[in-house]
Amino acid sequence: MKKCILTACFSFLTYIALSQGAIQGRVIDKNSREPLELAYVRWSNSLQGVVTNKQGYFSLNPASATGSDGVLIISFIGFTTREIRTSGNNSILVEMEKGPVSLEEVVITPQSTAASFHTISKIDLNLQPVRSAQDILRTVPGLFIGQHQGGGKAEQIFLRGFDIDHGTDINVTVDGLPVNMVSHAHGQGYADLHFLIPELTGSVDYGKGPYYTQYGNLGTAGYVSMNTANSLDKSAIKLEAGQFNTIRGLAMIDLLSKRQKQKGTNAYVAGEFLYSDGPFASPQHFNRFNLFGKFNTQLGKNNRLTLIASTLNSDWDASGQIPERAVKNGSIGRFGYIDNTEGGYTNRTNGSARLSSYLSPATTWENHAFYSNYNFNLHSNFTFFLNDPVNGDQIRQREGRHIYGYHSKLSHETHLGAWNVESVYGTGFRLDQTRNTELSHTINRNTVLEYTQLGDIRETNAFAYADQSIEKNRWRFNIGARLDYFNFHYKDKLSAAQSPDQEKVIVSPKLNIQYTLDTKTQLYLKTGKGFHSNDARVVVFNQGHEILPAAYGADLGVLLKPTRNLLVNLAAWYLYLQQEFVYVGDEGVVKPSGKTRRIGLDLSARYQFNNWLFADANVNIAKPRSAEEPKGENYIPLAPGLTSTGGLNWQLKNGLQGSLRYRFMKDRAANENKSVVAQGYTVTDLSVNYTKKQYELGLAIENLFNVKWNETQFDTESRLQHEADPVSEIHFTPGTSFFARLKLSVFF
Repeated sequence: MKKCILTACFSFLTYIALSQGAIQGRVIDKNSREPLELAYVRWSNSLQGVVTNKQGYFSLNPASATGSDGVLIISFIGFTTREIRTSGNNSILVEMEKGPVSLEEVVITPQSTAASFHTISKIDLNLQPVRSAQDILRTVPGLFIGQHQGGGKAEQIFLRGFDIDHGTDINVTVDGLPVNMVSHAHGQGYADLHFLIPELTGSVDYGKGPYYTQYGNLGTAGYVSMNTANSLDKSAIKLEAGQFNTIRGLAMIDLLSKRQKQKGTNAYVAGEFLYSDGPFASPQHFNRFNLFGKFNTQLGKNNRLTLIASTLNSDWDASGQIPERAVKNGSIGRFGYIDNTEGGYTNRTNGSARLSSYLSPATTWENHAFYSNYNFNLHSNFTFFLNDPVNGDQIRQREGRHIYGYHSKLSHETHLGAWNVESVYGTGFRLDQTRNTELSHTINRNTVLEYTQLGDIRETNAFAYADQSIEKNRWRFNIGARLDYFNFHYKDKLSAAQSPDQEKVIVSPKLNIQYTLDTKTQLYLKTGKGFHSNDARVVVFNQGHEILPAAYGADLGVLLKPTRNLLVNLAAWYLYLQQEFVYVGDEGVVKPSGKTRRIGLDLSARYQFNNWLFADANVNIAKPRSAEEPKGENYIPLAPGLTSTGGLNWQLKNGLQGSLRYRFMKDRAANENKSVVAQGYTVTDLSVNYTKKQYELGLAIENLFNVKWNETQFDTESRLQHEADPVSEIHFTPGTSFFARLKLSVFF
């Protein structure tokens, strides 16, 4: 504690000494009183300025040094730009009001690359209507998702030449709470976002590649960090109804008065119910219920406490993947089924507490503790009657889980001569304990014919990291390193012999460099090492060998703003994995695929035609290949090679707003030699809303042109009940046909 106090005093004195004569201030949201990080502050006669830190603070050279008339310009995406005359006042508070989105407010600064993804996602989140938590993931350029067994199962994710399955190579968090489940009954890194109510999303941050010290396990292809809003602008009740017996209700209630909010205290609750049968011949009976509550308040002048609690309960029926041959011979339709006894249920209850302590305007100390209780039960049948011609091949994957975690992070800004220095230090742990993690052979969901695996898992990940960003004039260097320690324990309930616990330590260094030519151009190089852990059962059975395969990556990119209404991000990238050594939960086996190599090109562009019409486009090219197989035999099954997303968004002053959006995925190899191909698709969605002060009417249409497309596809060997021999071919889940929903929201 003494050390923390000394650090705080030193930081404060340093800050005061170095900012004598400078204009100091803080930028906040006028309604919520929340600090606005990355707001841009400059003098009226200069394009060069500074951005606010996490607490919303800034310090700018005095007006006399620039010949300014003393007028400050403060801008931030989604807020109305303000002009303030300082009039000799060296300490000001800037209150920003929400306003129209304008690309003019995006300014390239030495901090831009670190925040460029955040900026792009903030633009998208402001403009694109979000219908589900999965739509939030789609705001990440190049990220695709696919559902292949009922609405309640976590989606399959594709990014940067990866078929990530349900989350093996992407680190996903909500309010700092890990979404990914390590050593999960269905698959490593299983990331189920259904506990997030989409309308509560306040911000989305993301990064591609293993370049970020704060995001460790599973963050090889990248990370997505979402945060819920700290306050509600207004309370609302929403009702939606659409095809396929779809109905959704939502209530978001602000619990406090404006007077309390002006004092910095916010509290709200939200509840969501969803039911849908889907377009399938066998109804899904998918229902989901969510409750969420958030409270945040000031504790004294320099501490802020945030408490969050949420719970999810969901169950569904499913038809799973169906074989092409059954559709071609007419025995079933595209939305038919071979086994309609698939399905599952899941529930998750979360609680977290975060204390943000502002030790000085340049130093923040955050402490975050969280807990989750989780239950999962899934029945699947991928091969039908291949292994058991009499009873069928249905499997059950089940687990109960407790997750405990803590993360402490100290952020500090200072100066070393002419260099600006930002330091971040973090430490913490995550403990997962599962009970009766199961893989079994079942029939009709009820009877267990045989247990393949049954046991309890305990997996501990302790970590520490340090991150330094140093900046001078046009240069910015970011150097970081992360240390992760793992302990894996598995109690096998089907065997008297038990394998000992296994331990592993891995160090992940990062080095990122950027050079800002001017306010229109910035170059950057990102390099780093990341990793994904393997399932604890595999780690123990393999006595700790090859359990933390490393990933090495590099990005060479440019951030451009050639005109005031155009923002472009272009990056060439490379990623090498030591081993795609992943536990296949559906079979209870390990299928190592050896070393892999991916190279690619990402292009993202945002353009504003006028004050109400916006366009965006993302093109993502990848060449994913096995590094150890001969040419022609080295394809990585289902890894995407070319994807693109984009569309038009409009926001008229009369309250009419909407979007027309497309997503495209090219044909891709379904096996190692590309003799089997997963078909590509282009799907277009439309959303139109009419918003007034007290209500909103809306129409959302998925698959506007009613194209036939396959949402997920696998090259699977299966046997139907009356077939003499098995057949290996594409098995698929059909993508949703034309699907329209109406909605009515009332605000109060």
